[in-house]
Amino acid sequence: MSTQSATHLETREPWTAMIAIALGQMIMSFNVASLPVALGGMVKSFGVAPTTIATGIVAYSMIVAGFVMLGAKLIQRFGASNMFRAAVVAFCGSQILMTLSPTADVMITAQALCGASAAIIVPALVALIAENYSGRQQATAVGALGSARAAAGVLAFIIGGVLGTYLGWRPIFGILIAVSAVVFFLSFKLKSVKGRSDVKIDGIGVILAASAILLISFGFNNLNRWGIVLSGPNAPFDLLGMSPAPIMIILGIVLGQAFLTWTRKRAESGKTPLLALEVLSSPAEKAAVYAMFSVVALEAALNFSVPLYIQIVQGRSPIATAIAMMPFNLTVFFTAMLIVKFYDRFTPRQIGRYAFILCSVALVWLAFVVRNDWSEVPVLIGLVLFGIGQGSLVTLLFNVLVTSSPKELAGDVGSLRGTTNNLAAAVGTAVSGALLVGLLSTAIMAKLGSNPVLPAEIQAQINLDNITFISNDRLAEVMEGISATPEQKTEAVRINTEARLRSLKIGLLIMAFLALLAIIPAGRLPNIIPERLIKSAKK
Repeated sequence: MSTQSATHLETREPWTAMIAIALGQMIMSFNVASLPVALGGMVKSFGVAPTTIATGIVAYSMIVAGFVMLGAKLIQRFGASNMFRAAVVAFCGSQILMTLSPTADVMITAQALCGASAAIIVPALVALIAENYSGRQQATAVGALGSARAAAGVLAFIIGGVLGTYLGWRPIFGILIAVSAVVFFLSFKLKSVKGRSDVKIDGIGVILAASAILLISFGFNNLNRWGIVLSGPNAPFDLLGMSPAPIMIILGIVLGQAFLTWTRKRAESGKTPLLALEVLSSPAEKAAVYAMFSVVALEAALNFSVPLYIQIVQGRSPIATAIAMMPFNLTVFFTAMLIVKFYDRFTPRQIGRYAFILCSVALVWLAFVVRNDWSEVPVLIGLVLFGIGQGSLVTLLFNVLVTSSPKELAGDVGSLRGTTNNLAAAVGTAVSGALLVGLLSTAIMAKLGSNPVLPAEIQAQINLDNITFISNDRLAEVMEGISATPEQKTEAVRINTEARLRSLKIGLLIMAFLALLAIIPAGRLPNIIPERLIKSAKK
């Protein structure tokens, strides 16, 4: 036994490399998590609607999702450590542009460039773990990667809240410039594995995959602005009166199927596909991808909805947002680390089902208890419950994918994870924005329909049915410039307040229903405990 222990100790690798890998994950996650915290500051700085800032989140996510498979092949072709290093430099450049952004368009461009670099970093992280660690260390490193993502979310809300309140939103992203430099220098501690010159880039596959994901993301992001079914006045064009948004989504799905067919034929002919479909060969792996998409989309929707309500609706500071969201982020962080302790007691199927049920219960609870103060104890309980479910699922599903595929497909697992996570984040953010604004408009129109206090001429002046989420203070400023009586001003504020809260509640109930539907793919996860998961639980 002592000989075996000595041998085990001799084969252990230092954790220095894992620091670089974890920080690589954290700079990406910190960037995305900081955007909702900086929401109010950017809306004020650029003079745009909250949904425009959300476009920055969508731009980042859809670029990562669209090109992460290309990133994985570049890693195989030129080596994970080399490409990781180059991508970190590009990420640093995008953060410089982000920090200095003079307009919302430049900010969105910076996030798109950030997404392009992340499309390489995401698969590189998994490949680097596979190259630097094995056995129990590898399982622990995978869990640490999930914890790093959660930790970055916590830090983004703490640091972003403080800086955003006292110094403005720009220093939040300025921090990432310095951290990116640290990651670059630490990357020289990684094992340098040469790339394979025989790996060929599937150009047609890149075009099909990227086009499919960009069309789906762009379509969802413009559902509210262009029209859900019929073309609205803001649509750039229409097809027989139909909005281009749903058409883009359908076309994207068709191209996605075409990509899978093309990839299968390319693999059968002996050529290198853009994505090794072996990582999606089993029902369990497909179920893990569907479940991962669901939980990340729900997380993105909640992470957009809560800061929207706190900063834009209530007009509170970024630090107030950080305090309100802290229980959720801390819960996700600790759950992501501790859930591995239960892998030897419960099967992935059991954990997946219980976690989605918990997410659904938490969202229903939030829908009934949320008021105009997110710091209330019942609301905090709901956020903690959702955090437990979300933290459990992110780590579990990633582990299921990693343990289901051989080491040589680690880059493909990473690209699949990156595509799923970022497409889900883009869709979740876009849909939540469109859903909440759509519900708000419907609620306001219903209340304005036969309101005796606000006649048609006053309604036309304040244009309540055409605004997005604004604070009561901002509405009062608008009302000052029109010929309205004090009673009419009070009534407009009341309608705005009630409609916003009602739309949020209905939105949370819809999210709860979607979480309940996700139990279906969770029921197809492995019903036995994989040996590699048991090892990580005993670690």
